[in-house]
Amino acid sequence: MRYAVLLLALSSLLPVTVTAAPKNIIYMIGDGMGPAYVAAYRYYQHDPAEKTVSNTIFDDLLTGMASTYPDDDTLVTDSAAGATALATGVKSFNGAISVNRQHIPIGTLMQLAKRLGKANGIVASSQVNHATPASFLAHNKSRRNMNDIADMYLDYRIDGKPVADVIIGGGTKYFVRKDRDLISGFTELGYQFTGNVQQLDSLTRLPAIALLSEDALPAVLNSPYDSMLAPLTKKALQLLSGAEKGFVLMVEGSQIDWCGHDNDIACAMAEMHDFAQAIIVAKAFVDANPDTILIITADHETGGLSLGSNGEYQWRTDVIKQVKATGREITKQLRTLSDKQQISQRYTELTGISLDNQQLQLLQTALAHDDDKVARGQVLKFISDKSYTGWTTGGHTAADVPVMAYGKHAKDFAGFQDNTQIAQQLIKYIQQTK
Repeated sequence: MRYAVLLLALSSLLPVTVTAAPKNIIYMIGDGMGPAYVAAYRYYQHDPAEKTVSNTIFDDLLTGMASTYPDDDTLVTDSAAGATALATGVKSFNGAISVNRQHIPIGTLMQLAKRLGKANGIVASSQVNHATPASFLAHNKSRRNMNDIADMYLDYRIDGKPVADVIIGGGTKYFVRKDRDLISGFTELGYQFTGNVQQLDSLTRLPAIALLSEDALPAVLNSPYDSMLAPLTKKALQLLSGAEKGFVLMVEGSQIDWCGHDNDIACAMAEMHDFAQAIIVAKAFVDANPDTILIITADHETGGLSLGSNGEYQWRTDVIKQVKATGREITKQLRTLSDKQQISQRYTELTGISLDNQQLQLLQTALAHDDDKVARGQVLKFISDKSYTGWTTGGHTAADVPVMAYGKHAKDFAGFQDNTQIAQQLIKYIQQTK
């Protein structure tokens, strides 16, 4: 026993090698991306001609899981509270944008990074002032105060400069309003600006802002582009890569969540593919810049997705792959048609599903309803039923979410953790900035 104690004492005198913290942090959040989404994407990507199901980028980088509960007794978080935890390392109430229960601001990791000389960037397929990106840059008692949040992107400054050096996504209508033109304010501070995705190359230096749509970016399934997030992520990394003290970049796959709320499996898989393409871009950056940590997780799970339903032991990706538009777009198009045969034909063209007379009658009745949600629900129910996709809710669930990590200190994120612990670890890295 004394020998063991002596060895322990001697070991404490040996030099300890401390590995420096990563210079750069890439933080990617798949909004609503629960574990079933990751499994679904694996099977969705599978080539039926191959016997073995291959891993996806999500599988290759998986290191652990995280809990997502908010600071109350509901256990089910919304995006604002979830993002607040991921941005600050502190839990708060649903709807909160980086404030506590007393509405007192909680410092974010990007604000800390700015104070210590790092550059910051956000990329989102939603409006850039939506709940998740907002929680990294602003403070507000309600995520719904989107004009106030946009104002804070310009008005809240550290050493005379806004927190974000790069802002890319949608939401022009919140930044150019009758009462205020925030874009003019940014350009007066030296920000390059573009409102056209075709002109991203015009952004050549920091700081820069690109607002590429009035509201959110188009859903990928309705877009002419194979990927929306990948080129935006690539541009953000290109701009940030020259930052002397490194950078923090947050990329959100925003619309995975929106597809889940609609119970739209084809939409969800298209958005997962979009997010995966952006992760591939980020991973390539880490390979070329090893002094970087890439973290990927979700703020919560949406929809209670299950692969298999109605007691059937199968899940039909072939059905899902035939769908050519989101449920919202299909519903919009069908509502313009009055002829029963035209509705049936167009539905089949957009989904690959042929409706019998009873199903067609159900669809017509739903389309005649004043509430788009009712019509959309029926449009999508046929797809879910045919593919054996199950949903338990149109809201969020308390399911744990996956955590992926790659690059310098990736092992720090292995195993089970709470969402706050992810932010706390990243904050430790930032605090070591020299």
